[in-house]
Parts: sequence; structure tokens; C-alpha cells
Amino acid sequence: MDIQLFYRVLGFLSGSYLMLSGSSCGGIKQVPQINQYQNEIGKRTEIAPDSYVMPNGTLRKNDLGIWELYVAGDPLQRGLANGVLTKELLYRQETAFVAQVKELVPSRFRQWLLRGFLRFFNRRLIDHVPAEYQVEIYGLSRSASDTFNFLAPPYQRLMYFHGAHDIGHALRDLALVGCTSFAAWGEHTADGKLLIGRNFDFYAGDEFAEEKIMAFINPQQGYKHAMVTWAGMVGAVSGMNEMGLTVTINAGKSDIPYKAKTPIGLLTREILQYAANIDDAVRIARKRAVFVSEAIMVGSAADGKAVLIEVSPKKFGVYEVTSSQNLLICTNHFQSQVYQSDKNNMRQLAESHSQYRFDRMNELIASAPPLTPTAAATLLRDKDGISGAKLGYGNEKAINQLLAHHAVVFQPEDRLMWVSSAPYQLGEFVAYDLDAVFRQLGSLEKDATQAVDTLNIASDAFVESTDFENYEEFRVQMRNLETAIEKGLAVTDEALNDFMQLNPAFWKTSFLIGEYLYERRKYDRALHYFQLSASKEVATLRDKDLIRKRIRKCERKR
Repeated sequence: MDIQLFYRVLGFLSGSYLMLSGSSCGGIKQVPQINQYQNEIGKRTEIAPDSYVMPNGTLRKNDLGIWELYVAGDPLQRGLANGVLTKELLYRQETAFVAQVKELVPSRFRQWLLRGFLRFFNRRLIDHVPAEYQVEIYGLSRSASDTFNFLAPPYQRLMYFHGAHDIGHALRDLALVGCTSFAAWGEHTADGKLLIGRNFDFYAGDEFAEEKIMAFINPQQGYKHAMVTWAGMVGAVSGMNEMGLTVTINAGKSDIPYKAKTPIGLLTREILQYAANIDDAVRIARKRAVFVSEAIMVGSAADGKAVLIEVSPKKFGVYEVTSSQNLLICTNHFQSQVYQSDKNNMRQLAESHSQYRFDRMNELIASAPPLTPTAAATLLRDKDGISGAKLGYGNEKAINQLLAHHAVVFQPEDRLMWVSSAPYQLGEFVAYDLDAVFRQLGSLEKDATQAVDTLNIASDAFVESTDFENYEEFRVQMRNLETAIEKGLAVTDEALNDFMQLNPAFWKTSFLIGEYLYERRKYDRALHYFQLSASKEVATLRDKDLIRKRIRKCERKR
């Protein structure tokens, strides 16, 4: 969806809100009942730089920059402890998130519409959020800053943020999202055990991904569990529990929703906390109404396999491979029978890069020896296309799009998980032995959540290359060129040539140069760059159509 259509949708929804604002539809007004919970959690003590302890939790930053959080207790205790321990991180995360919103919606008037949209869209949100998580989010919100009250008060605001992942998928139409995951077992892994890998390519700006948290949760009810997250988020996007059950999520094609239901992250958190096997996970997923389409990959040590639970507002499907396949791959289209003729799913297959990444992952696994955790990380870092085609860096057709918030590898039967450190999924993967961690939960010692350093997976050599240095500079210059195009600023030919050399195989490099030259009415030169862009591996059908449209315009105007 282009930004103009986004604004039209936003205006429609916000206008609907304004018409209804005198009724009971005006957003979340009440806070949850907390009388039955203990709200005394004690004070936070700093015992070393970037290391804190309190009666219900600990927080420390490891040597690779990942924060390790432990919280325990009833829902209110967990939320309060989480908030007190991460309050500075929460402020930074909200700052980054709001900055991204302002970048996407710079007009104050449209920001006002956005606030109206949030209130209208989320008017029934809490009806679909389990009471336990309402209380946990409320406890967390007690440490949120009042700085951002122009969006909404803290509790309402953090509740809204839990639906941001879903809203982003629907309104941005997957423009910056293309997660890839796989599960392998039997003959596909070196030890025959279940092995799962995933890239989480949800992008909300560089700063949003800077303070990753590895959270270990010891709930009063349910199973202990670990998840990769960020400050302010109690939902799960990648996690494993003490029973060796894992969850990861991949977005599917959605219609534009008109009201929020259960955010996917809270559904997967419920599965993580209360499911011991695949049957439990399916039962929990069936009872929740969602407002976007999502594939939930569930891996299970108890079952020795993984399945996809494919949910959407109107349909529900479970997909599993045959007993002889032992390989499950998930990108951003659905595979269960109920979605085979679904119009959104068919459009996703035809127009997006989902099938391309699906085929590339199949190709890589077919040509690789039986997988180990290190080999799984290598697959997640792959930057080439089918048959080794050079896509350029940052191409959405790549498994590694160089924008991931995190990547994670699970070995459920051994309760081991590996989490990537910055940059993207290229940094060292930190290993965690969850059996060891969960045994120590409650000790509140400084090192209770330390990683198993001897099992870490080394960083990608690409990080030390000139190509990576050029890519990082390319990202800066790309934003500068986009600004120049938008504002009509002049760019020298030398700067355009330098930009081209930073990432020459990427279709968008030559396309943006063409856009700049087109806006300057240099149609002959623009045509050359648009034709060059069309010769590359272009990410989506929409992008291809846009390039063809530009070529036709240049040919008419020459």
C-alpha cells in the first residue's frame, strides 16, 4: 500500500471515529481490576553497570549488547517488575517508535487523525485480551513516561503498541516485512532432532532494534518461558518454554481491518505460557479471534516436529508435512488446505516475494549437509537469490534482507536457543541453555541468566567486509537521495555515481537514480537507469509495474 492510500484509509477510519466519538466507541477507558494481586515489589538496586536486581526480577546487559531480563510472580508483579527494571529502555523504545510514526506521518493534522484512528480502531481491544495480560501490561505501564501522553495515557498507549505489529502488517501491506523460518528434523538434521530457525524482519527504524531483550518469565501459573522481545512488549514473537515448545510468527496477506481483536503477540504468548505440545497450542489458538492473518510456527519437543497454525479473521488452518518430509518452511503465504483458494493468499503468492524466499530456502536445505545450529544460522544469513543470483544487499527477495530485528535458532529437545546480536542477524549468536536458566530462576544471582558462551555461533565474516561497510553507507545515502527527490534538492552527478557503486546489483539503487533524474526532467538518462533497474531481480510485482510505468513515461517525454 502506498503512503497516499495509507492516508486515505487513515482518514476514513479516523473520520468514522469522529462521528462515533460521542458514543462508547472512544478507545480504552478503564484499567483492569488489580485488587486481588500483590502490588508491593520492592526497589530496584544497581549492583554493577547495566545490571539491576529487585525481589521479583533482574536485568543485565551481556557482553554482546543483549539485555537479559528475568521477572517472576503473578501478572501484576511481573508487569511492575518489568517496568521498573526496564524503564529507561522503555522510554528509548517509545521515543524510537514515535519518531518512526512521525517520519511516516509528518503532518500534525494527520497525526491528530492517527490518534483518532487508534482510539477508534482499538475501541474493543481489551475485550479480546486475556485479563492476565491486561494486568501485566497495566503493571508495566506504571513505569511509562508521561512524555508521550499526546498519543494516549500510558496503559492505553502500551495496549495499543501490542497491536502495532498487526496494524503494521495490515496498513503497510508487508512493504517492509518478509520473515522467513524453517523447521527440520529426521534426515535433515545432524542428530535427527528438531531444529528451527527464523528471521524476524519486522522493521520500525534502526533505533527500535538497538535494545533487544532476552526475557525469561517465571509465571505464577503456566510454564516458564523465554522470548526475544523489546521494552514495553509482553507479547511473544520468538520464544520457547520449559517443555520445549516454541513459537514464531510470519505475517500473511490481510484485508485492512476495521477494529482490533487479539494481537498475535498476545496469542503466541498465551501458547508459550500454557501449551505443552502441538494439540495444546492448536486448542488455544482456536479460541482467540484475531484481526490479521498470521502463520504461527509451533515446534514441539514432545511431538518431535513442527506445524503451522494459520489464523486470519475468518479462517483457521493447521498445516503439517507428511511423516516422510521432515521439513517445514514458512515465509509469508499460507499452505493449509483451507487457504488454497483464498484470494488474499493467492495475491500474496502472485505479487510478493514470499514464494521466491520459500523456493530459495528449499534450495539451500536440499543442497546442504544435515543441519546443525551453526548451519541453520548460515541459512538465515543468506543474501543471494535462487541459484546464487546476486540480488544486491537489502533486497526483499533475500532470506537475509539486512534489516532483521533478530534471528533465533531453537533446538527444542535439548532446550537450547541461540539469539543473534547486532548488526541484524550477522553478529554472534548467543546460546542459552533453558534447562539451566530455568533451574536458576528465582535465585536472583547476577549471573542467573547468563549465556552458555562455549556454544555461541560466531559472527558472519560479512560484517568485516568492504561490501558491508558500503551497504551501511548505502543506507544513509539512500535516505538522503529519497529526501532530495521528495524536496527537490540538487544532487551532483558525482554523488549519484558514488551511490550507484555502493550497491550496484540492487534494483532500487538504479531506480532511485532514475527517479531523481526523472524529477529533474532528464528523461534520457532517467530511462537508462529505469531500464537498468528492470534488468535486476525486482522484489515484487508492484515494484515491477512501477518501473514499467516509469519507462513508458520517459519514452513519451524524451
